[in-house]
Amino acid sequence: MNDYPLEFRNLLIALALGLLIGLQRGWTERGGEEGSRVAGIRTFGLISLLGALWQLLSAAHGPLTLAVAFGAFALLIVAGAVLEIRGKNNYSITTPVAALVAFALGALAMAGHLALAAAASVLTTVLLGLKPVLHGWLRRLEPRELNATFMLLLISVVLLPVLPDRTFDPWQALNPYKIWWMVVLISAISFSGYFAIKTVGAGRGILLTGLFAGLASSTAATLSLSRLAKKHPALHRLAAAGVCAASATMFVRMLLVVGFVQPALLKPLAAPLLAMAGVGYLSLYWQLRGCCDELEEEAMLLVNPFEFGVALRFGALLAVILLLTRVLADRYGSAGLYLLAGISGMSDVDAITLSIAPLAGESLGMDTATYAIVLASAANTLVKGLLAAFIAGGTMARVVGGVFTLSILAGAAALAVNELI
Repeated sequence: MNDYPLEFRNLLIALALGLLIGLQRGWTERGGEEGSRVAGIRTFGLISLLGALWQLLSAAHGPLTLAVAFGAFALLIVAGAVLEIRGKNNYSITTPVAALVAFALGALAMAGHLALAAAASVLTTVLLGLKPVLHGWLRRLEPRELNATFMLLLISVVLLPVLPDRTFDPWQALNPYKIWWMVVLISAISFSGYFAIKTVGAGRGILLTGLFAGLASSTAATLSLSRLAKKHPALHRLAAAGVCAASATMFVRMLLVVGFVQPALLKPLAAPLLAMAGVGYLSLYWQLRGCCDELEEEAMLLVNPFEFGVALRFGALLAVILLLTRVLADRYGSAGLYLLAGISGMSDVDAITLSIAPLAGESLGMDTATYAIVLASAANTLVKGLLAAFIAGGTMARVVGGVFTLSILAGAAALAVNELI
């Protein structure tokens, strides 16, 4: 009797979890006639109660009791699904699978794993409700893009564990395992922006497009929007806002990369990179005043970062930068590293960031690594400003040039404040 309050509480929680899933399923199938579906809100509540009660019985009679009960229930659900398929010609098994999950959640709740059961119930409900969104995303992806993504993921999962985790050069710079791991990391971050643009659509607004494009490639976004502004002079201010948004997101992306590779470097880098990003984001309010944030449907010049050829080229670039970082740092010290950071940053900030960050606090001082990464980001920002000036010119060049100049100055000021502190 002493356990009764605890068991009753777990039983009520199991009921609530089942009702939550049943609420989503019942709302989705609310148009059907009574009795025309396998399970609704009441049935899902009863299913979770059933799982909880069998879990309670299994505590007294052994785990085999619960296994047999789950098997019998699964047969019942399969039979109901077969009858529904025959009657409605509907081949979806989402509701039967959700019923099996509800049974398991009820048992999990009665076993005392309340937080896990609640989290799983919420995740199940959210996933069930995301069907239109997920299907819409898939329809926007082309087969070539999807196949390229699967291919690189397959190669990464198969190759990464067997790549040697050691260096092969005199400078201890080229580690195949770490290089490919960093390639997968950058590709995953870039793909999140690429996927967002493909699913949301480039015509949903320059600001939104620029924010996502900054995760994929702020340089590619600058090229695309500059060409758009050249073609349509009336869009200069909006295109400039998109470029500033993409560039500001690039600084946040750099912090994300550093957080994965060398978390200790986040503290000295946060102030200058966030200051540069902050100037870009704050400028958007001024740029978009009185403007509609509309962008005609033109494709962004972005490539799928999960394409194997793209990943291999970045891997080769990363290997070269890694090697040069070690050689120049050993031979010329910080001066050689700053030169490399400035030159490589003009085309790509990821490779130099990934090359320098792991060395911070080891063969490189934290200050040196911070200055080099900020210098690379400033060089990249300068190049994008020049691209906007040469391709679009006019209002876009002035706006982007002004914002980027303030952004670089803000980063330098933040570095100076770091020195004083």
